[in-house]
Amino acid sequence: MHLRQQQTIRRPQSVTGIGFLTGADVTVRFLPAPPNHGIVFQRVDLPETPQVLAHISNCPDRKRRTALQKGEAVIELTEHVLAALAGLQVDNCLVQLNAPELPGGDGSSLLFADAIMQAEIIAQDAPRPCVPVSEPLQAHLDGLSGLISVEPNRSGVLEISYDLNYGPESPVPVEQQAFTITPESFLNELAFARTFIQETEIDVLRAQGYGTRTTAADLIVFRADGSVMDNKLRIEDECVRHKILDCIGDFALIGCDLIGTFHATQSGHELNREIIRQVARSEKQQLQKQIPCTTAESDSTTHSESTPSSDMGEAA
Repeated sequence: MHLRQQQTIRRPQSVTGIGFLTGADVTVRFLPAPPNHGIVFQRVDLPETPQVLAHISNCPDRKRRTALQKGEAVIELTEHVLAALAGLQVDNCLVQLNAPELPGGDGSSLLFADAIMQAEIIAQDAPRPCVPVSEPLQAHLDGLSGLISVEPNRSGVLEISYDLNYGPESPVPVEQQAFTITPESFLNELAFARTFIQETEIDVLRAQGYGTRTTAADLIVFRADGSVMDNKLRIEDECVRHKILDCIGDFALIGCDLIGTFHATQSGHELNREIIRQVARSEKQQLQKQIPCTTAESDSTTHSESTPSSDMGEAA
């Protein structure tokens, strides 16, 4: 199997924004990193500036979002940054931030994708390991209505299809979409797709202290009649495209390129992570034969299993 070259960015690039969860002012710096470094987040606001590898072994339990944790260092709402890096095939990058979460931007990956493109993506002198899914797998979690499955494919690409249907009472439209994931399809078809939420959910989240500086202009809010509050859709099926964007970010936690055909129905971050855990278990022997692209083995033996009590966040 032909392996592409690993990639990083040529120069540092910064973005600023507001955290959706804490309302904090956040600065993020994307920095170049050497081959086999992987995607690593660094909390520069904490003593000793701890680092956390973006790997499924470092994911604490979260509902409706994906976080990373090692010891006391926690990084919330990582999925849109991970989607931008994975979608653009940036494999090695140090991501520094000065807050417990990434900025929300406009609820999509566009803020981060634009910064990465400005930093210029460059090839490195090392092959990028690849994991082809070798057997059909399916994930379903008790208490969740969603389902996600994956099958091997012979095309040598990552394919994701998604069926979005919350039922006749939901104002969120029924949508279906499928993409072969490449840097071009990510930039042109997915990076701009924003988080969505129902108006009825806002008071619940605000009561828990979330979204104190977030308005309906910062994401898609559906009224009960299906109209969008103080905003408008960028494309008719923006919601399902955002769900595929989330899949890209969560699937990146495998730590290598992924080849397979995924199909999701009402899947969220919890199910996305579960199918990646299944892929990792299924392909463990194959992963060990690949050129290591991360330090996941060492990190997975030291990261803390403790989980902060908050478990709400992004609605989509």
